[in-house]
Amino acid sequence: MWRDRWLALGVTGALLTCVACLAPAAVLAVGAVWLGAWVGRLDLVLLPLLVALVALAACRYRARRRRVR
Repeated sequence: MWRDRWLALGVTGALLTCVACLAPAAVLAVGAVWLGAWVGRLDLVLLPLLVALVALAACRYRARRRRVR
């Protein structure tokens, strides 16, 4: 059976990005190595990445469901 790699990438990437957005331990770890100023800009990257990956997963899931019918 052929697996949709784009769907897997979208779901896996969305889950990893969500974990990165919600992990306050990462903020403490980055602050501990004197990169605390960089942490304020993580939302500028992580939130659009999360939206893009969720959209990719939804698009591929929709295409796969349409193909099955």
